[in-house]
Amino acid sequence: MFTPNCHIRLGNYQHQVDTVLVELKKNRIIERIWSKDYTVWKPDPAEISNRLGWLESPLNMNEDINRIEQLAGELRAEGFTHALLLGMGGSSLAPEVLRKTFGVSKGYLDLAVFDSTDPAYVLYHTKRLDPEKTLFVVSSKSGTTVETISFFKYFYSLVWDVLGDRTGKHFVAITDPGSSLADLADRHSFRATFLNDPNIGGRYSALSYFGLLPAMLTGMDVGKLLARSMDILKCCRNSDHDNIGLSLGAIMGSLAMAGRDKLTLIIRPEISSFGNWLEQLIAESTGKKGRGILPVTGEPAGSPDMYGNDRFFIFLNLEGEGAYEPALKALEDAGHPVIDIHLKDLYDLGGQFFLWEMATAVAGHILQINPFDQPDVEASKKLSRRMVDEYVKKGTLPTETSTLCYGGITVYGGPKARTPGKVLTAFMEQATPDSYVALQAYIQPTDKMDDALKELRVRIRDRYKLATSVGYGPRYLHSTGQLHKGDSGKGLFIQFTADDVRDVSIPDNLESATSSMSFGVLKMVQAMGDRQALLNAGRQVVRFHLGQDISGGIKHLTEALVR
Repeated sequence: MFTPNCHIRLGNYQHQVDTVLVELKKNRIIERIWSKDYTVWKPDPAEISNRLGWLESPLNMNEDINRIEQLAGELRAEGFTHALLLGMGGSSLAPEVLRKTFGVSKGYLDLAVFDSTDPAYVLYHTKRLDPEKTLFVVSSKSGTTVETISFFKYFYSLVWDVLGDRTGKHFVAITDPGSSLADLADRHSFRATFLNDPNIGGRYSALSYFGLLPAMLTGMDVGKLLARSMDILKCCRNSDHDNIGLSLGAIMGSLAMAGRDKLTLIIRPEISSFGNWLEQLIAESTGKKGRGILPVTGEPAGSPDMYGNDRFFIFLNLEGEGAYEPALKALEDAGHPVIDIHLKDLYDLGGQFFLWEMATAVAGHILQINPFDQPDVEASKKLSRRMVDEYVKKGTLPTETSTLCYGGITVYGGPKARTPGKVLTAFMEQATPDSYVALQAYIQPTDKMDDALKELRVRIRDRYKLATSVGYGPRYLHSTGQLHKGDSGKGLFIQFTADDVRDVSIPDNLESATSSMSFGVLKMVQAMGDRQALLNAGRQVVRFHLGQDISGGIKHLTEALVR
């Protein structure tokens, strides 16, 4: 099978996928998706009929570019040099991809994405902040995302102390009509509020205001990006096998049903951040009702013997770059399904956003799930809210019973052993050939931590031949969190928490300086809440509290896997 810029090599799975494609065409799945027929997925229209606005988003956004351009021009003329986007999940991942991929054009705003409740992370961005020259983009579909609203309270109060009545002109909101954030923006005289199409779900919103407004602030040619998305959109309207979205979705769904449910992404460094957006789209859309596709992103490429038979591979490459050919051929020869997608240039990411949205929707049909809801996300939120309420009333967090204290590391849960390293190796003995390991790090995201966690995940993969994922908390809760609790229960979950050297208070409201909650406490209750939600779902979880020596703790655990 060949589609434009896409080489598909499925080996023994080709016939199975071809059979599924015939069935999809027979049932007019593409025509029904475009006519917004909710019965493609479920007999009940709830959270489907009002989640299909992404189909027209590239076309509709073309009509709204002028308003964003006008805002960007005003900001530049007034001397703004930086922008800080406050958001989580679908509100932050696409802007992060575009910022990391395209950078900042001369004279435009240098955008940073703020999506962690870690106090050290908060303080790092606070120290770099120049309130006079910074625009804050408060981005939340619902307008109630706890992290985003906490970020807003903190930074608004900070800027108010410097700018007073001028503070509102340094804030812009992106949200749905009628949300509490829209009301908040009006009451506090934000410079502008951009109301997104409410029929677009968060993880499908890359080609809407949520993804494109921040990109335009950096000087990116959004019109060109949308033109590329329109090219793929037109292809995805075809009702035959030349529809790349239909073909890719059929492959994803068919292979997952056959046990190849670890979609392993090997992506060119220039576009590697796209994997983080794709991770949320696929994991949160498919991980439910005991099924799911785990996207594996950021895992360094290994030799074929390092992978189990639950993998299939997607190579995202740029035209003219052949560095991955030997690895691709080796995996194919070893019997792994392989897809090689070539982008003409960086702007082809516009097409990739739409392609994967369509493919994921098609895969959802094959898996017989609703790709637009997230029924298990609320479990962690409820537990965390309960802990927050208890903290506000009593001033203390719920007590947890540790199973081991050794060398500065405290262990919660997991098998009993004499050292944290032995706890980890005993915990890993529960794995089966189709298990995966999720590393959940409630620590400051830094390059140093990235490298340490990458080394640990590679050790796990090479020793146990298991797929791995890495997520910083609470960020991963808005990405892979749904799949962790909604899939068939194959995951082994390893949490990392640590002491905060300094904490940062969150204002209770904008009218007073009182605070009953801090970012450190919020981060900890999110970790504790998700651990309990995983346990309630029957998952295997162990938490290592690393104290103040985070690097040393992770090194100890990594070294335990080579003994």
